[in-house]
Amino acid sequence: MKAKDQFDPTIFVIFGGAGDLTWRKLVPALFDLSQDRSMPTNFSVIVVDRIDLSDEKLRNRLRDGVKKFSRYGIVKTSEWSDFAKHIHYQKGDFKKLQTYRALGEQCTKLEKEWGAKARRIFYMATPPSMFGEIPKYLGSAGLAQDREWSQLVVEKPIGYDLESALALNTILAANFEESQIFRIDHYLGKETVQNILAFRFANPLFEPIWNRRYVDFVTITVAETVGVEHRGGYYEHAGALRDMVQNHLMQLLCLVAMEPMVSFEADEIRNKKVDVLHAVRPIHKDEVHQCVVRGQYGNGWIDGKRVPGYREEEGVSPVSQTETFVALKLFIDNWRWQGIPFYLRTGKRLQRQASEIMIQFRGVPHQSFPPEATLDWQSSRLVMSIQPDEGIILRFQAKYPGSMMHLRSVDMQFNYNDAFAVQSPDAYETLLWDIMKNDATLFMRADQVEAAWRLLKPVLEIWSEAPPSDFPNYSAGSWGPEAVQGLLAAGHSWPLPTVLREHCKKRDRKEKKTST
Repeated sequence: MKAKDQFDPTIFVIFGGAGDLTWRKLVPALFDLSQDRSMPTNFSVIVVDRIDLSDEKLRNRLRDGVKKFSRYGIVKTSEWSDFAKHIHYQKGDFKKLQTYRALGEQCTKLEKEWGAKARRIFYMATPPSMFGEIPKYLGSAGLAQDREWSQLVVEKPIGYDLESALALNTILAANFEESQIFRIDHYLGKETVQNILAFRFANPLFEPIWNRRYVDFVTITVAETVGVEHRGGYYEHAGALRDMVQNHLMQLLCLVAMEPMVSFEADEIRNKKVDVLHAVRPIHKDEVHQCVVRGQYGNGWIDGKRVPGYREEEGVSPVSQTETFVALKLFIDNWRWQGIPFYLRTGKRLQRQASEIMIQFRGVPHQSFPPEATLDWQSSRLVMSIQPDEGIILRFQAKYPGSMMHLRSVDMQFNYNDAFAVQSPDAYETLLWDIMKNDATLFMRADQVEAAWRLLKPVLEIWSEAPPSDFPNYSAGSWGPEAVQGLLAAGHSWPLPTVLREHCKKRDRKEKKTST
């Protein structure tokens, strides 16, 4: 059976579909799925927006996005024509009921043409201000009544703080059941993020030592070399804590720290993730400065080019107090992790792009080797690289060749590209595929979103009461403000992110030298 035969007829309705997200991510992902024969035989993409646009003009614009962002590269005219005939445009005001009634009529018309009931996926690719409006109109127009066949997709941010997240979730729940709501965090669609579960629970080697007895500390790094680019207006009201920590980093923390699941059912996995957030030690307001560091980048050099500071970026106030860097020290109060620090950091304009998780293991309980053999001793560590390269590196001690006993750290490496020789799908491909399958495993549930906001609420309150006086406090091209070193316990350090491509080059050079 082909993958496309597994799916019901599907109608993708993209509100705000004339915007950047649809052009850059959604339609390229849907096109790639169609090339993989992973789309239903009968499907339609209905783009709803406020501007004047014909089907032809919309298709031409979207084709440019597919040419640029599809993992297939060159797009053949015949392939695009076969896909583009499924794309239609509907002009409409998001705050007028008539828009939704017309949409319902269009969906009913398609179902009659296909002779089958269709799954209706309503995707809000709009500014966050519309997240609370569109569901109400969908409910009023009767488009949310079919609990089995209607689904709502919400992009981040889910709220601006705890109160707004609670308010938004209340609106969503008033019109859709939780099982119909898919809150997207595109990080969860990345292959290596999903592979955390496979690595931990499909192998008997590491889970027995994945605990406080053998682990010294854990670091989670999401570093970017880019600035805010064209998102200055949005970022001024968000900042790194809201934009990255509340969702991406918390998701990674949950996957690393969660308990083994009984089954691979969506709610079973999401229950375990929520348990982690409930177990994170609360950050009291009088302790915020001891366990959280914020920063803002000034001008500097990246890849040999001088880049402006945050306050010089387009759409940013020249006296902005928005953070572009956050580092936290968290503890998880349960039997598995009691007393083990989890260090999280994320920032823009850092020295290197890298998203990775590092598990630092404790040293051996008794050192039996002579001192001269262990001058280069380093405790074992496991690194899971999420981007720009996907893979896993295990660092351990081995004897250096020679007559003397001398130990040196070596790396054992798994690289996705080398191991499978296939291109990983884009995160949005994975997530859209799961939505069509009605599989919510990789999507955030309301209680998880609220638990993350609840944890960070004291930080936001303290920051609003005491604006920073030292911004900008790190140069572009560095690893953030110097104050991050104060978060670390004695003997701990922030690891330099690993780049698998550099490891591959070193390995290839060694192999070439050996063969000659």
